[in-house]
Amino acid sequence: MRFETRHFGTIEYERDAICEFPAGLPGFEQEREFLALELPHTRPIVFLQSLRRAELCFITLPVQSIEPGYRLQMAPEDLRLLGLPEDRQPELGSEVLCLAIVAVAEGQAPTANLLAPVVINLANRRAVQAIQSDSGYSYRHPLPVPGEEEPTCSSCGAERGRPF
Repeated sequence: MRFETRHFGTIEYERDAICEFPAGLPGFEQEREFLALELPHTRPIVFLQSLRRAELCFITLPVQSIEPGYRLQMAPEDLRLLGLPEDRQPELGSEVLCLAIVAVAEGQAPTANLLAPVVINLANRRAVQAIQSDSGYSYRHPLPVPGEEEPTCSSCGAERGRPF
């Protein structure tokens, strides 16, 4: 399959690479299908490219590259949407990919939304933005300064240069 994007040109992908958001994303409820793209020269950034709107692409980072001890606490309804067991939290990296949406505003340092990460079930590619209201995390978490701490992405689950 092919899709013409605004930022990446024409991308080719397989149907099973699509991440499906059954409930859409807050503010983008009609957007239900995305590709998670990881490019070798921008690692550990993962781009969430809409398959409905060529211009819509979110910049994300694996939460563990921002906050190595990140604790995910998903609500039962979000676990159900992803098709995961409700009696325990999923394991980051092996069961789910957990991504923080990055906000970039002119004249301000970029921040990451650790309060409401995008969580993708790696087994079935279902995804949800999981709001963790009592977590203590911020939706404007400062990003590490390059050179001070090298981010790692050992558990992204994405394959270089192609949709994961």
